[in-house]
Amino acid sequence: MKIKLSSICLFLFCLFADTQVFSQNAKFENEFKDIMERYKNVGVSIAVVKGNDVVFSKAYGLKNIERNEPLTEQNLFRIASISKSFSATSIMQLVEAGKVKLSDDFGDLMGFKIRNPKFPNKVITLKMVMSHTSGINDSQGYLSLNVINPDKNPDWAKCYSDNEPGSTYDYCNLNYNMVGTLIEKLSGERFDQYVKNHVVNPLKLYGGYCVDSLDNSRFASLYEYNAKTNMFTEATQAYAPRREEISKYVMGYSTPIFSPTGGMKISAVDLAKYMTMHMNLGTSAGVKIISKKSAKLMQTKVSEPEQYGLALLKTSKVIPGIELTGHTGSAYGLYSTMFFSKKEGFGIVIITNGCNPTYTDGFPDFSRAAINCVYNNLIK
Repeated sequence: MKIKLSSICLFLFCLFADTQVFSQNAKFENEFKDIMERYKNVGVSIAVVKGNDVVFSKAYGLKNIERNEPLTEQNLFRIASISKSFSATSIMQLVEAGKVKLSDDFGDLMGFKIRNPKFPNKVITLKMVMSHTSGINDSQGYLSLNVINPDKNPDWAKCYSDNEPGSTYDYCNLNYNMVGTLIEKLSGERFDQYVKNHVVNPLKLYGGYCVDSLDNSRFASLYEYNAKTNMFTEATQAYAPRREEISKYVMGYSTPIFSPTGGMKISAVDLAKYMTMHMNLGTSAGVKIISKKSAKLMQTKVSEPEQYGLALLKTSKVIPGIELTGHTGSAYGLYSTMFFSKKEGFGIVIITNGCNPTYTDGFPDFSRAAINCVYNNLIK
């Protein structure tokens, strides 16, 4: 039997390519497992996007320590502050529908006075709230709107900093619990249902803010680490259903129950698909969620040096020499990262349900090491 030289060359090329890919993946696996051991990770889920597709996804470690249950790609995490971008995306839809403007007086929108008593004539706008330049803080808590309502809390003035609104970045969870409330006021839909109907479902994702709307067998347990005892404790409140509070729900006021600021539950793979929409300026798989103009506005920095836009920030401090856009999250022992480079055409989602959370320059050491490991082995 005669075999053409070209066929042999093709065979050898494919064999070499397969060997090279296997070698790269083996190197990645070894490096990543070393990182997990170094930071004592309970479990980690990864999803990598190139162009419009998720090209790599894998789960490592445990979903639950007590049951020695392995983590899978189908497991859901409460992703903490990355949730803010779902709220901001929803607001941009309502801006496009003509129901609100980013320059609107936020107090007028909320229906009670929102003014820094040190700057009573300075309007606090919706854009200031969404970019954390409102001068509002979390010193009185953020689980209820009562803390900032002058009619409900005699210490409401403590919710404001000494800085003029619009002048300074001050990260604040209360900002986005109020943004979630505004979504209800403008749309007439309960917050969790609005996000599901207008963002999650159109993108064919599985996730949401309401615990009882999801399969709780898929929730990855979250664990808080105690460095003194070298022990993990399960944060059982992470997925509290809040059924009693929901049964007494008041539209346009009870919204913090769902935590628009940090309560989204979703898998790493579906979060990566959502990220692709922002990476492609508002559209994914032919589905338009927001306009290019809105997407660019969310990614445009409002403050320096934080480079924070509207629930999305820019940073060049994670992967040397590459500017990334995205967000992080941390709560109940979970650490989540969602970053992409539109210029380079890739995105990375990494979520851990527990680790030893050391920090450098305000960023978790595990997350930085993990992102660079993924980038150097699977993307670069």
